[in-house]
Amino acid sequence: MTSLLPTTTAGSLPKPCWLAQPETLWSPWKLEGQELIAGKRDALRLAVDDQRQAGIDILGDSEQTRQHFVTTFVEHLDGVDFEKRETVRIRNRYDASVPTVVGAVSRPKSVFVDDARFLRAQTDQPIKWTLPGPMTMIDTLYDAHYRSREKLAWEFARILNEEAHELEAAGVDIIQFDEPAFNVFFEEANDWGIATLERAAEGLKAETAVHICYGYGIKANTDWKKTLGAEWRQYEQTFPRLQKSTIDIISLECQNSRVPMDLIELVRGKKVMVGAIDVAIDMIETPEQVADTLRNALRFVHPDKLYPATNCGMAPLSREVARGKLKALGAGAEIIRRELAA
Repeated sequence: MTSLLPTTTAGSLPKPCWLAQPETLWSPWKLEGQELIAGKRDALRLAVDDQRQAGIDILGDSEQTRQHFVTTFVEHLDGVDFEKRETVRIRNRYDASVPTVVGAVSRPKSVFVDDARFLRAQTDQPIKWTLPGPMTMIDTLYDAHYRSREKLAWEFARILNEEAHELEAAGVDIIQFDEPAFNVFFEEANDWGIATLERAAEGLKAETAVHICYGYGIKANTDWKKTLGAEWRQYEQTFPRLQKSTIDIISLECQNSRVPMDLIELVRGKKVMVGAIDVAIDMIETPEQVADTLRNALRFVHPDKLYPATNCGMAPLSREVARGKLKALGAGAEIIRRELAA
């Protein structure tokens, strides 16, 4: 891996059309049984190859074995009933039918560890694994048992910590927790959300990251962004507390966003995963556009702490577009490396 400006993705890449419906979130699997298991592994291998060919340095599984970044983890837990569903407001943005917490939550066995071992066997490059954060998990369920967002978040933090330690033992170098809820529930995030995140990462020797974005490029999210005004200053609410946290890497959305780049100053000293690829549009960035975003970010973060990345996951895009965007990310980072070496 390059030691300067190592590139990575925020999370998902599109699945092959033979595995799931293209350009669709929560798409049902097209295979069953052993064919599904083999198909997921084949898709993971393809995703690794796409990343390598694009010059991506820190590789992920691209969520090829999961239908959704939250619910796939939750469906492996005890205490959650997927047949008993309620409609809730997701991040104050859109309504969704979600499963219900009906009893004490627990993790009877590892969820992603076998997949992580498989990913580790595909490459000698550093690998990153994404998990949902405690606060985003509670925002994707109906709680009929604890009846306290905070209590449920602490329970999920404990479970996530168990999983994270097993992922670390499987050879994962960076464990990333996805917390888009931090961009909505500011008071809760500062009161206890960041503390539960730290509990989820407690005792890990692997590097830890938190990914906070404005969501996939779906209509509910793009419509919400239109209401946020000329400047998106949501990060201003949580970055000061995150700067003091035990989390190593802060991941944020920058490309084509209205986030003032100087907000990175609020996490000075942390490593910063800068989103330099817009996941809400099909237009493929040029390497120079990526480089421009990275140059701007370098005004506020030292080069040895900058990780070029995507704004969010790319699952809703076509594979052709996603591959083009990966290549632009790798090439744009290389432009900046050459400039820094000159």
